[in-house]
Amino acid sequence: MTARPKFREIVTDPTLLLMLVLGFSSGLPFLLVLGTQAARLAEAKIPIEQIGLVSWVGLCYSLKFFWAPVIDEIDVPHLAKLLGRRRAWLLVAQIGVAAGLIALAFADPKRSFLALIICAAFTAFAAATQDIVVDGWRIDSAPPERQGVMAATYNFGYRLGLLAAGAGALYLADYAGWRVAYLIMAALMGIGMIACLMSPRLPDRARAKSGSFALNFIQPVADLGRRYGALLAAILLLVALYRLPDFLSGVMANPLYIGLGFSKSQIATMSKVYGVWIGIAGAFAGGFTITRAGLMPALLIGGIAAAASHLCLALLAATGKSLPLLALSVSVENFAGNFAGAALIAYMSSLTAPGYAASQYALLSSLYALLGKFLGGLSGFAVKAIGFAKFFACTSLIGLPVAALCLFLWARQAQATRTSPQAEEPAA
Repeated sequence: MTARPKFREIVTDPTLLLMLVLGFSSGLPFLLVLGTQAARLAEAKIPIEQIGLVSWVGLCYSLKFFWAPVIDEIDVPHLAKLLGRRRAWLLVAQIGVAAGLIALAFADPKRSFLALIICAAFTAFAAATQDIVVDGWRIDSAPPERQGVMAATYNFGYRLGLLAAGAGALYLADYAGWRVAYLIMAALMGIGMIACLMSPRLPDRARAKSGSFALNFIQPVADLGRRYGALLAAILLLVALYRLPDFLSGVMANPLYIGLGFSKSQIATMSKVYGVWIGIAGAFAGGFTITRAGLMPALLIGGIAAAASHLCLALLAATGKSLPLLALSVSVENFAGNFAGAALIAYMSSLTAPGYAASQYALLSSLYALLGKFLGGLSGFAVKAIGFAKFFACTSLIGLPVAALCLFLWARQAQATRTSPQAEEPAA
């Protein structure tokens, strides 16, 4: 059983340290096109339905499997010779994110709403491309038994990025305006660029040549089907549903807080500073549970807890403005959501095969975000129809099918282990 890493190991192990910084770079743009932008639009008095629809720019994260094989197969002209294929793509993506954030800084929601959407979509596309490269690097740079540690460290860095893009951007917007906030966020992407240039080249994974570029899109999916058979349908359904509550709250939480009368500084302090550290604790609790209890028990606990945490948001919405209830909601949702996130990252990583790591992980992570991003875009209509309290009470029920799928796959894994003790243990 792999021992849990200490903080000293993280900062002295080059692989974990790079994972931490690249996680920060991945987390930074996420809220700037989704949650933080929702607060910006709510303050600008954009209708709640339109705020929900704008979140559809996040579908870029869900559709990244379409261009993930390009990252695996095609070199960036000239730059790839200098940096290597993976680092070249990473640097290009990071420059794209920075450029998109600069464009968002000068987009006015009231006067140029369409331009803001275009800039946000471009930023999300570049950020999703960055995630493809970082995920492939994470999976290839450590053996399977270290993926729990790598996932927790990535999540730690990711949450620090969310801290900067959430609390940092809100504080800056409160005191200096949204333009300054987004320009500073663009400058912070330089941290990820430094990590990109410092990261070592990893050897290319050997894999069979298809003879056709089109087949490069099919082979990763065919490999999953070959290894998991009919069980793949249940696996994909679990992945699709698992983080759905988190995506719905990510779109509507800030409009709820703004609507209840909390200031941007209050939201930043509670939700984006305090909440992020609670989330980091949840992520490491998830990694520890994976190490001690196993992947499937952690997946089950996280799925139930993340959905049930929405009952606290429902209570806050029904009660009205209350700092203690805001603190409770933020605490429960962030701890449970990040516990679940660490478990899902490790689970999806365990499903990939050498040679297809980037493409298969992009496919799986796209799937888990696709349903959430689509329904998140419609969440404003639901809130307008039934109110915030009933909306969050309904989203908490998603934990029921998630728990059932976890138990089903856990039982199938146990059955496969008993009947084939000499065979390699399946990931699901």
